[in-house]
Amino acid sequence: MKITAQEEYGIRLLLRIANCNSPEGLTIPRLSEAEGLSQHYVAKLCRLLRMNGFIKSNRGKEGGYTLAQHPQEVSINEVLTILGGKLYSQEFCEKHSGLLPDCSRSCTCSVRSVWQLVQDAVDQVLNQYSLLDLMNLENGNKRNELPTPERKKTIQIFDSQFSK
Repeated sequence: MKITAQEEYGIRLLLRIANCNSPEGLTIPRLSEAEGLSQHYVAKLCRLLRMNGFIKSNRGKEGGYTLAQHPQEVSINEVLTILGGKLYSQEFCEKHSGLLPDCSRSCTCSVRSVWQLVQDAVDQVLNQYSLLDLMNLENGNKRNELPTPERKKTIQIFDSQFSK
Protein backbone atom coordinates (compact mmCIF):
# COMPACT_ATOMS: atom_id res chain seq x y z
CA MET A 1 0.00 0.00 0.00
CA LYS A 2 1.55 3.20 -1.18
CA ILE A 3 0.47 6.77 -1.68
CA THR A 4 0.97 7.52 -5.38
CA ALA A 5 2.80 10.54 -6.72
CA GLN A 6 -0.48 11.71 -8.25
CA GLU A 7 -2.18 11.64 -4.84
CA GLU A 8 0.70 13.41 -3.09
CA TYR A 9 1.13 16.11 -5.72
CA GLY A 10 -2.61 16.59 -6.10
CA ILE A 11 -2.91 17.33 -2.39
CA ARG A 12 0.19 19.57 -2.56
CA LEU A 13 -1.34 21.56 -5.43
CA LEU A 14 -4.61 21.96 -3.52
CA LEU A 15 -2.69 23.23 -0.50
CA ARG A 16 -0.68 25.65 -2.67
CA ILE A 17 -3.88 26.98 -4.28
CA ALA A 18 -5.65 27.22 -0.91
CA ASN A 19 -2.78 29.18 0.61
CA CYS A 20 -2.76 31.71 -2.23
CA ASN A 21 -4.15 35.08 -1.13
CA SER A 22 -4.60 36.36 -4.68
CA PRO A 23 -8.21 36.40 -5.92
CA GLU A 24 -6.90 35.51 -9.41
CA GLY A 25 -5.38 32.31 -8.07
CA LEU A 26 -2.29 30.53 -9.32
CA THR A 27 -1.38 29.73 -12.91
CA ILE A 28 -0.01 26.42 -14.12
CA PRO A 29 3.49 27.91 -14.65
CA ARG A 30 3.51 29.30 -11.09
CA LEU A 31 2.26 26.03 -9.61
CA SER A 32 4.80 24.13 -11.68
CA GLU A 33 7.69 26.28 -10.48
CA ALA A 34 6.56 26.28 -6.84
CA GLU A 35 6.18 22.49 -6.66
CA GLY A 36 9.05 21.53 -8.98
CA LEU A 37 6.78 19.66 -11.39
CA SER A 38 6.44 19.84 -15.16
CA GLN A 39 3.73 22.14 -16.47
CA HIS A 40 2.20 19.19 -18.33
CA TYR A 41 1.86 17.18 -15.09
CA VAL A 42 0.45 20.18 -13.17
CA ALA A 43 -2.08 20.74 -15.98
CA LYS A 44 -3.12 17.07 -15.79
CA LEU A 45 -3.62 17.23 -12.02
CA CYS A 46 -5.44 20.57 -12.18
CA ARG A 47 -7.76 19.15 -14.83
CA LEU A 48 -8.64 16.22 -12.54
CA LEU A 49 -9.17 18.52 -9.56
CA ARG A 50 -11.25 20.97 -11.63
CA MET A 51 -13.42 18.29 -13.24
CA ASN A 52 -14.23 16.92 -9.79
CA GLY A 53 -15.19 20.29 -8.32
CA PHE A 54 -12.23 20.97 -6.02
CA ILE A 55 -10.81 23.92 -7.95
CA LYS A 56 -12.05 26.31 -10.61
CA SER A 57 -10.21 28.15 -13.34
CA ASN A 58 -10.35 31.88 -13.90
CA ARG A 59 -9.77 32.74 -17.52
CA GLY A 60 -7.85 35.66 -18.92
CA LYS A 61 -4.39 37.13 -18.80
CA GLU A 62 -4.37 37.28 -15.02
CA GLY A 63 -6.38 34.09 -14.56
CA GLY A 64 -5.43 31.05 -12.56
CA TYR A 65 -6.80 28.34 -10.33
CA THR A 66 -8.70 28.98 -7.09
CA LEU A 67 -10.59 26.70 -4.75
CA ALA A 68 -14.14 25.89 -5.82
CA GLN A 69 -15.29 25.36 -2.25
CA HIS A 70 -14.33 26.38 1.26
CA PRO A 71 -11.26 24.41 2.44
CA GLN A 72 -13.23 23.08 5.40
CA GLU A 73 -15.60 21.39 2.93
CA VAL A 74 -12.81 19.63 1.00
CA SER A 75 -12.51 16.09 2.35
CA ILE A 76 -9.00 14.65 2.06
CA ASN A 77 -10.53 11.20 1.62
CA GLU A 78 -12.58 12.41 -1.37
CA VAL A 79 -9.55 14.07 -2.97
CA LEU A 80 -7.38 10.97 -2.58
CA THR A 81 -10.16 8.77 -3.95
CA ILE A 82 -10.47 10.96 -7.05
CA LEU A 83 -6.71 11.10 -7.58
CA GLY A 84 -5.89 7.45 -6.99
CA GLY A 85 -8.91 5.41 -6.02
CA LYS A 86 -9.52 3.36 -2.91
CA LEU A 87 -7.04 0.85 -1.53
CA TYR A 88 -9.74 -1.81 -1.82
CA SER A 89 -13.22 -2.01 -3.29
CA GLN A 90 -15.61 -4.89 -3.92
CA GLU A 91 -14.97 -4.50 -7.66
CA PHE A 92 -11.35 -5.60 -7.13
CA CYS A 93 -12.36 -9.26 -6.85
CA GLU A 94 -14.54 -8.98 -9.96
CA LYS A 95 -11.67 -7.53 -12.01
CA HIS A 96 -8.93 -9.84 -10.71
CA SER A 97 -10.31 -13.35 -10.76
CA GLY A 98 -7.35 -14.88 -12.56
CA LEU A 99 -8.12 -17.06 -15.56
CA LEU A 100 -11.57 -17.95 -14.22
CA PRO A 101 -14.69 -15.88 -14.89
CA ASP A 102 -15.25 -15.58 -11.12
CA CYS A 103 -12.87 -15.73 -8.19
CA SER A 104 -12.46 -19.32 -7.02
CA ARG A 105 -12.72 -18.14 -3.41
CA SER A 106 -15.66 -15.76 -3.76
CA CYS A 107 -17.69 -17.58 -1.08
CA THR A 108 -14.92 -18.38 1.40
CA CYS A 109 -12.45 -15.53 0.94
CA SER A 110 -10.76 -14.56 4.20
CA VAL A 111 -8.45 -12.04 2.50
CA ARG A 112 -11.30 -9.87 1.24
CA SER A 113 -12.55 -9.23 4.78
CA VAL A 114 -9.06 -8.12 5.86
CA TRP A 115 -8.78 -5.70 2.91
CA GLN A 116 -12.21 -4.31 3.72
CA LEU A 117 -11.19 -3.74 7.36
CA VAL A 118 -8.04 -1.94 6.20
CA GLN A 119 -10.08 0.24 3.81
CA ASP A 120 -12.60 1.05 6.55
CA ALA A 121 -9.80 2.07 8.94
CA VAL A 122 -8.14 4.27 6.30
CA ASP A 123 -11.49 5.88 5.45
CA GLN A 124 -12.20 6.52 9.11
CA VAL A 125 -8.92 8.42 9.54
CA LEU A 126 -9.03 10.32 6.24
CA ASN A 127 -12.66 11.37 6.72
CA GLN A 128 -11.56 13.29 9.81
CA TYR A 129 -9.35 15.64 7.76
CA SER A 130 -10.31 18.55 5.57
CA LEU A 131 -8.09 20.75 3.45
CA LEU A 132 -8.38 23.41 6.17
CA ASP A 133 -6.96 20.93 8.70
CA LEU A 134 -3.93 20.36 6.46
CA MET A 135 -3.53 24.11 5.96
CA ASN A 136 -3.46 24.58 9.74
CA LEU A 137 -0.98 21.73 10.23
CA GLU A 138 1.25 23.03 7.44
CA ASN A 139 1.27 26.51 8.96
CA GLY A 140 2.35 25.29 12.38
CA ASN A 141 -1.07 25.28 14.02
CA LYS A 142 -2.70 22.31 15.60
CA ARG A 143 -5.46 20.78 13.56
CA ASN A 144 -8.37 22.40 15.40
CA GLU A 145 -6.44 25.39 16.71
CA LEU A 146 -7.45 28.88 15.73
CA PRO A 147 -5.33 30.02 12.79
CA THR A 148 -2.75 32.81 12.77
CA PRO A 149 -3.87 36.34 11.80
CA GLU A 150 -2.65 35.81 8.21
CA ARG A 151 -4.55 32.52 7.99
CA LYS A 152 -7.63 34.24 9.45
CA LYS A 153 -7.43 36.75 6.58
CA THR A 154 -7.33 33.92 4.02
CA ILE A 155 -10.26 32.18 5.73
CA GLN A 156 -12.23 35.45 5.68
CA ILE A 157 -11.56 35.65 1.92
CA PHE A 158 -12.87 32.08 1.56
CA ASP A 159 -15.89 32.84 3.72
CA SER A 160 -16.77 35.87 1.61
CA GLN A 161 -16.28 33.95 -1.65
CA PHE A 162 -18.34 30.94 -0.66
CA SER A 163 -21.15 32.67 1.26
CA LYS A 164 -22.57 34.23 -1.90
